[in-house]
Amino acid sequence: MYQNSRWNFVGVLWILLFLPGAVLADEGTMNGADTAWILTSTALVLFMTLPGLALFYGGLVRTRNVLSVLMQCFAIAGVSSILWLLFAYSLAFGDGNAFIGDFSKVMMADVDRDSVVGTIPESLFMLFQMTFAVITPALVIGGFAERMKFSAMLIFSALWLVLVYAPVTHWVWGGGWLGKMGLYDFAGGTVVHITAGVAALVAAVVLGPRKGFGSAAIMPHNMTMTVTGAGMLWVGWFGFNGGSALAADGNAAMAMLVTHISAATGALTWMFIEWKKFGKPSALGTVTGMVAGLGTITPASGFVGPGGALIIGLLAGFVCFNATQYLKQVLKIDDSLDVFPVHGVGGMLGTLLAGVFSSVSLGVFSGYGFAEGIGSMGGQIYVQLIGIIATVVFTAVVTWGVLKVVDALVGLRVSEDQEIEGLDIALHEERGYNLQ
Repeated sequence: MYQNSRWNFVGVLWILLFLPGAVLADEGTMNGADTAWILTSTALVLFMTLPGLALFYGGLVRTRNVLSVLMQCFAIAGVSSILWLLFAYSLAFGDGNAFIGDFSKVMMADVDRDSVVGTIPESLFMLFQMTFAVITPALVIGGFAERMKFSAMLIFSALWLVLVYAPVTHWVWGGGWLGKMGLYDFAGGTVVHITAGVAALVAAVVLGPRKGFGSAAIMPHNMTMTVTGAGMLWVGWFGFNGGSALAADGNAAMAMLVTHISAATGALTWMFIEWKKFGKPSALGTVTGMVAGLGTITPASGFVGPGGALIIGLLAGFVCFNATQYLKQVLKIDDSLDVFPVHGVGGMLGTLLAGVFSSVSLGVFSGYGFAEGIGSMGGQIYVQLIGIIATVVFTAVVTWGVLKVVDALVGLRVSEDQEIEGLDIALHEERGYNLQ
């Protein structure tokens, strides 16, 4: 009996020493399981941009512009990563004040292998957040696709990351005023989707429509590429939302579940609306509905249950479909790849609905106790509205200013001849396809 107890003790000691995921970590102590999950989530979120978003957007433009879109996604990934390291991470997550961080974390100052955020290394937290900083300006590409100069795109994306994305991130996740008010934004309804959607809308208005918009159909050149990219986005979104729990726990698991439910419901809703309205369902509509469902559930994913996700996905498909039709057919705005009606409108809708379906009073459609709120559904909805309005106004004003500065520096739009020739040849001297 004594010998068995001794071997049991040795076994437990071996587990504690060599299986770090099994160690029960307190706040401020690194946890192996949490670290492994966020490492995986980080790879998944980067996978959403490269290759997911690049392929999704690349297939939606015309043949002569496919490489330009792929190039823009890759270039933004590089620029955003370097700026995040240099000082943007510090502006977003440094102590600072209620509106912007300080420079205490420039070049990861005072951050070493043992520095911890929650139960994961701060280096990993910084890298995970970097992938969000990569995909957000990349989403904006859809608003000006096929007509912005490459140099203008680089300068705009860099300035926008510093002047829009970093401050809003600090407001919500970095200890800023919206976070202190109690805003629910689990994985980026305001920080990612509203900022990207509004910026794309402003860019589309400032640059004007593509040549031929409104007089001829501008069709995607490769739906196979788009559907492939959409599938990668769906898979990668598990890291986007599930990873935002910053732990390998039930909250992460529920975030992944509701993410999937909303995506599936959004896809089917958009598909059936098209089927009824136009007589046939389309692959483009189905994958766009999926993205709408994903974007709309994002801010609510850590606060709602599966029933709430079902309703959110249904509303995402319906509302975002109609927003797309209204923007292009009524307002005649050439948001080339529907960034505002899908991401912007979806982000606003999801941020608002997070205040509704987080309530534990809604039974099967509730958050099942994941979110206690600030005391009442009405009070939480008020905070959500404040967050939406502040993000929309700030993003619109600063984005407009950045575009005007860039226009004065290098000009925003390619020439008419370059647009007709295509940006692949005109700007990069390359072709996406060599069919001769």
